[in-house]
Amino acid sequence: MGIFDKLFGKKEKESLDEGLQKTKQGFLSRITKAIAGKSTVDSEVLDELEDALVSADVGIDTTVEIINRIEKRVAKDKYLNVSELNKILQYEMESILVDSDSHSYQDFNVPDGKKPFVILVVGVNGVGKTTTIGKLAYNFKKAGKSVILGAADTYRAAAVDQLTIWSERTGVPIVKQGMGADPGAVAFDTVQSAIAKGVDIAIIDTAGRLHNKAFLMDELGKINRVIKKIMPDAPHEVLLVLDGSTGQNALEQARQFLATTQVSAIAVTKLDGTAKGGMVLAIAKQFKIPVQFIGVGEKMEDLLVFNKHEFVDSLFNLENKD
Repeated sequence: MGIFDKLFGKKEKESLDEGLQKTKQGFLSRITKAIAGKSTVDSEVLDELEDALVSADVGIDTTVEIINRIEKRVAKDKYLNVSELNKILQYEMESILVDSDSHSYQDFNVPDGKKPFVILVVGVNGVGKTTTIGKLAYNFKKAGKSVILGAADTYRAAAVDQLTIWSERTGVPIVKQGMGADPGAVAFDTVQSAIAKGVDIAIIDTAGRLHNKAFLMDELGKINRVIKKIMPDAPHEVLLVLDGSTGQNALEQARQFLATTQVSAIAVTKLDGTAKGGMVLAIAKQFKIPVQFIGVGEKMEDLLVFNKHEFVDSLFNLENKD
């Protein structure tokens, strides 16, 4: 078992490797093409490398930064063997990714002293927000935590119904009201219930209407305020869910939410169905907000706690490890 398996678990590492297959196949094939027949890193290699990064949806700004760093290394060392390129590229990509200043969810743990730990989940419809909440509930419960869900997306009946299904599937209680109910009231009741029952984690769903609608942002502000009435330091996390398969479009969604909401963490879904996994780096470079979770498959275990070392390692390994 290698160092990454020790950090992450063999099963989780295999899920990550498999989930990133589409991204890394295209990415690594372009890198292989870039260095074919070359003994040193020259301008042609860098041009091909730039195309590889852009094709993986790493983003123009992030790609330029990575290429500039490698160019400086080439200029400094005078001679850079292509066999060293992957190692250097992995280092530079990893350095782009942001660590959380406050906490890590490694092994689906949450910080001590914050009970309930309140997670407010935001994101537009269709990104996999409700599914992500269900998978979070499953994995937190599997890790020995008690969880309660709050169905505060009361503008859409299907959202409440979907979250109820996840509640039943995971065996986690849910606080909900009828369609059109006050989302703030649902959020308040959820936190109040979590406190009364001594629950470890409260996960609250919010409306996922178009991200450019002012009323939605106002509603999120209201939910924050009512939660603070009962628990002044909550919510402890505002988790923005983004669809990884949309590539650069996900950046615009993030930009709109961040303009009006204090997002503290990001979850990227559907990475298994896309070759655009590099958008995780683009998000980190653009917003300096940690990616805490990534979705790499349909199974409930396929929502993984993000670790930048393992993510970059997987991008450079086509074969699953034994």
